[in-house]
Amino acid sequence: MLTTAASAPALAKATRLLLCAGLSVPLAAMADTESDPATLPALSASEAQNSVVGVSSGGYMAMQLAIAWPERFKGVGVLAAGPWGCSQGSLSLALNQCMMTRRGEPSLAELDARWARYAAEGQVGSDAARDDLRAYVWHGEADEVVDPVLGDLLAEQWRQWLADEEQLKVARSEETGHGWPVRLPSDSGTAPEALGGCRQGGGSHVLACDEDIAGEMMDWLHPERSAASPEEEGELLAFAQGEFDAKGLADTGYVYVPAGCDDGECGVTVALHGCQMSAEAIGETFVRHTGLNAWADRHRQIVLYPQAESSLANPQGCWDWWGFAESTWQLSPLHDTREGEQVSALTAMLERLQASSLPER
Repeated sequence: MLTTAASAPALAKATRLLLCAGLSVPLAAMADTESDPATLPALSASEAQNSVVGVSSGGYMAMQLAIAWPERFKGVGVLAAGPWGCSQGSLSLALNQCMMTRRGEPSLAELDARWARYAAEGQVGSDAARDDLRAYVWHGEADEVVDPVLGDLLAEQWRQWLADEEQLKVARSEETGHGWPVRLPSDSGTAPEALGGCRQGGGSHVLACDEDIAGEMMDWLHPERSAASPEEEGELLAFAQGEFDAKGLADTGYVYVPAGCDDGECGVTVALHGCQMSAEAIGETFVRHTGLNAWADRHRQIVLYPQAESSLANPQGCWDWWGFAESTWQLSPLHDTREGEQVSALTAMLERLQASSLPER
């Protein structure tokens, strides 16, 4: 949270309102990776089978990345977030118009004008590339952190943008609150009560709802991909994020590599956690239990789990969807463009996975 002259109670209230506000006590995670983070590997990943997905602040960031570089992705999945560009670089708008709607609903016409201005300056991808994406939008109807009407507005934004409405799937869950619903396999070793309930985020906002949102979303974003029973599970690796230097990134990120994906041709899904959902806050709960890894094993898809970190400017460990990572003197931060610090770092991570060898040191 940016410090201002506001009263302490007001600051406390605003802090609570930041996306994915939850308990700060980390959940116990399954067998955390113990080795020191390695270099993010070059895996010759496919450039034609990529997607980006995210929840809450990660959903807003998924939109920023996909709209900045639509030609790099086949699809984008957004859980529990609102329309692209919603905050317009303002923390006040982020809190009051992009989570709740105390200042009214965001104007899609105004946001479309923002996109057009960026497009004229070469700061986002072309409308043709954007309109060719597949999109999946999910929201819990019992969400008390991000008003479900914002998910409706995101869906409407996509309807206005996509070449064909058949490229969009909108899903809702009536009794579900704020977070990422999951269906835990019987052999997961994690009891559902260790996660959040369907209506409450608990300490993780990974919601034990017996609902495989990850599988449904990924099947929609990659309809051409056939499934096969893997002979063995993939490996979750920790990697050093320091070389992808950007304000707000943690020291360590994660990447899930299915068996056989270390020799090229697998696609990449960039998966972005929400606030209070990083490994710093909840251990490896998000990177192990969303359901993405199981889908990845069956469809040979690498899953990149970048990690944000908490700070004075960003106490909940959110992704930068309102401009905190940009220069403090900028009246109009470029966080939602190709020049955004975090967008640039995420793009560099994707490029590394697609490379055939590590850069020379």
